[in-house]
Amino acid sequence: MSTQSPPVVSLRAPKDVSVTDIEHELDQIWKDYQPESQAQDTIVAKQASTFTLMVYEPEQTQHMLAVLGFYDGPIDGIFGPAQVKAIRAAQKAYTLPVTGKLDRETMGKIQANYHDRITATNDKHALAVEKDIDNRGYVVTDAIANTNPRRIVTLCPIVGEDSSVTAQVSVYCPMKKQYLHSLVCSEYVTLRGTPDALERNGESIANLSVPDLPRFLWWKDTPTPTKPLFQQLAHQAHSVVFDSAEFVDSEAELLQLHEILDNGIPVIDLNWRRIAGWQELTAEAFDPPARRKDITEIDRVDVNYELGNPAQAIMFLGWFSSRLQWTPVSYKHTGGDYDLREIDFVAPDGRKIHTELAGMPTADPGEIPGDLMGVRLNSTNPKANCITVLCSEVAGCMQMEMRGGTQTARVEEVTSLAERNAEDLLAEYLQRWSRDLLYEQTMTVVAQILSKLG
Repeated sequence: MSTQSPPVVSLRAPKDVSVTDIEHELDQIWKDYQPESQAQDTIVAKQASTFTLMVYEPEQTQHMLAVLGFYDGPIDGIFGPAQVKAIRAAQKAYTLPVTGKLDRETMGKIQANYHDRITATNDKHALAVEKDIDNRGYVVTDAIANTNPRRIVTLCPIVGEDSSVTAQVSVYCPMKKQYLHSLVCSEYVTLRGTPDALERNGESIANLSVPDLPRFLWWKDTPTPTKPLFQQLAHQAHSVVFDSAEFVDSEAELLQLHEILDNGIPVIDLNWRRIAGWQELTAEAFDPPARRKDITEIDRVDVNYELGNPAQAIMFLGWFSSRLQWTPVSYKHTGGDYDLREIDFVAPDGRKIHTELAGMPTADPGEIPGDLMGVRLNSTNPKANCITVLCSEVAGCMQMEMRGGTQTARVEEVTSLAERNAEDLLAEYLQRWSRDLLYEQTMTVVAQILSKLG
């Protein structure tokens, strides 16, 4: 659930400037709002002095859906109800299964039809919408603005003919009741250009970070450790932020995250934060001394998640196996209706452990692809006091309990963070950022698991 953010006041509406004039234009805005130039009862606007946030926002889906007539909201990169409604409309129009999910077949149809519309010389509607999209803009939500970054630089790769990078600057201030006469404001710089044009301007873009303040990069795209623009921005950032809930090829992209970590670049995955409740209850289940001694008896693990994206399930298994020092020995993706994955481990004492990850079809999937639904920890030793069932709702508990042996199980219902959107999670992280060593250790084991995929 999103947190309520205060209203945001604009000191300056977005203004088009050249890339070389960005700093001059921002300086001019602040000169116009110096306290000495204001009346005594006028609100004073001050620059925030916390950090610089760069956002690589390759949101072409909303752009294409708008041109095709399915979407009329802001081009903001947020996968919310408006975009789900548009995807469902497109799927219906193209006689595809109406799921509201952006699968490969749906994306292929959208891209093909967009290309046909935009290249048709007499399609005045498509060309008018294409022009209007520039005015609708890419925006950063109030949740992030409320954390008072010094500057947000949003990079918006666009489709079309390669040309120069265009820029807009503006200043927005969250209005908080306790500071009605003093607004702490954020600078917004929006850069648009083709990927090649942004690449050519990589050094200038990197220099837009405010000196002597922390720098963060939110890379809302496939991890690309070898991409020059990513390298330029990531190596000067204190942390690079991803959200693996948006990954299309989860196994490959999780491996790329590990490669980035291996290159010495700190990473935070917002999807990792969504499974915190599952980790806490799993650990708590083995706090009692009577159960703690039997934790090493676990040799069967089942993880259920909403069919579609196994990233949360893989990370949970990576975390759990890293805590018990299990070594992965095989990984089999058998697929089927539940997109089944089977991973075998060996424990330090030589015991064999079998685990299964199953994607569960749901009639009403959540907004975050691949939410965890249930975890079952079990043992082939009937005397072991370690059977544990965790679930996100009653239905998930029932699915796990149907496998038997629950008379001695510890059953817990998880209050999940799965539905927390990326903007709220990022806003929280930016207020108390630090390297997550547990995540880094987990991703090392995740990479070992995925390397066994046969």
